Amino acid sequence: MVVKHEIKSQLAKLLATEDLIVENKKVETAQFDVQSRVLTLPIWEKASNNVYDSLVAHEVGHALYTPDIWDWMDRIPQQFVNVVEDARVEKLMKRRYAGLAKTFYTGYNELHDQDFFQVNGEDISTLNLADRINLYFKVGSFLTVDFSSIEKPIVNLVNDCETFDDTLSAAEALYNFCK
Repeated sequence: MVVKHEIKSQLAKLLATEDLIVENKKVETAQFDVQSRVLTLPIWEKASNNVYDSLVAHEVGHALYTPDIWDWMDRIPQQFVNVVEDARVEKLMKRRYAGLAKTFYTGYNELHDQDFFQVNGEDISTLNLADRINLYFKVGSFLTVDFSSIEKPIVNLVNDCETFDDTLSAAEALYNFCK
């Protein structure tokens, strides 16, 4: 089925309840700039409407819930904040728009089937905790991701994030564990 990018742009604006700037470009993945309010969607030849809807929902989650605050960057690397914040915004989007649970499920299932996360044939247990947490919250329904008893409290911290301050606390704990 052909993805109509203009419709996805309108969907993003409706879900975000603001007139976001939506760009469609040849980029590796979707992204949202919290400062400029620009949502960029990739132009992928093989992605379905389900995948695009998941990408839109995820990035709109950042538009709605990720603040434009950067005072944490001197103590926590951004990739750790991204892992935790991605899990939080998707949880909040599913809560706000209940139908998105199925959208995320089908979108991530398709991405997993296409090996988007490049884990086919990999021993997941050898990945660092941040990467395993990222996989767990995105494709954990389709991939077994195990955690040790000392890692599980950090996974629970990520799972329990409700505010951006919670995100920063969990990201700092994750970063300190991975150091």
